[in-house]
This record gives sequence, C-alpha cells and structure tokens, in this order.
Amino acid sequence: MRHFYIKQKVFSLKGKFTVKDQEENDVYYVEGSFMRIPKTYSIMNTRQEEVALITKKTFSFLPKFYVEVNGRDILTIKKEFSFLKARYTIDAAGIDVQGNWWDMEFEVYQHGELVAQVSKEWFTWGDSYKVQVINEEMETIIIALVVAIDCVKADQAAASSSASF
Repeated sequence: MRHFYIKQKVFSLKGKFTVKDQEENDVYYVEGSFMRIPKTYSIMNTRQEEVALITKKTFSFLPKFYVEVNGRDILTIKKEFSFLKARYTIDAAGIDVQGNWWDMEFEVYQHGELVAQVSKEWFTWGDSYKVQVINEEMETIIIALVVAIDCVKADQAAASSSASF
C-alpha cells in the first residue's frame, strides 16, 4: 500500500501542483493549460514523461472530462442534466467510485475489489487530499481520477461564481 498527498497551490494560474509520497518526495507533477482550448491537465512522472492527460470537452451542452492514462482512454466524468443540484457520473470500465466524491471522501473499487481510498485533509491552506493506493498497479489511474475529480469541482466552482454576476 502506498500513500500519496495532493496539495494544490491556492494562487496558481496554470494549475500547477505536485503529488507527494509519504516521505514528501515529489512523485507526480500536474500542470494545467492556461488560456488554451481545450482545457487540459497533464500528469507527469519524475522523468517529466506524461503518464496521464485530463481533457475537458470543448463544445458540449453539459461539461464532460476525459481521462487518458498511458495513451488509453480510462474514464469519463460528465455532468447530468439537473435543475436543483449539480450531478455528475463517472463512466469507467470495471472501476466504481463509492462514497461522497464531491467532498473527496470516497473509495475506489475495481471489479468489486477495493483498490484505493481518498480523503480530504482538513485545516490546510488550499485543497489537500490523502490518497491510499492499495493495488499499486492502479497507482497512475487513481492519481489521474483524483486530479480529474478536482478539475470537475474547480470547473463547477468557476461556473457558479461567473453565473452569480
């Protein structure tokens, strides 16, 4: 089992942050595109090789995010039509997310077997998450999933704040 910590920089325009292990070593680097369409987030390993890519679909009635890991489409997060509260679904073959993923308190299962647990770290400056990867073969997929969910949340927050003006 490996533990990772994702802490976003609060005032970063490009959406740059790192994923650290339990010894506080940088393991992954995340960098968002700035002023580019489509909006993307690239996840790189310590050798600066891209291992995952998150892309927001540009022209869509409802927001949709695609996650690729090692060049393969792994999952899609899409907003469902709803009048009262924003609802999203995660489509991934064999992967099931259970719990409150909007509040970053959830478990990830693959074919019914627990492969990861995610929890929000409280009382921190900026968003911080603790990710426990039980099945280490799923490490990159889990990190990409957590970053993608955080991207969806940030996109929703930006849409809500611009709609209130």
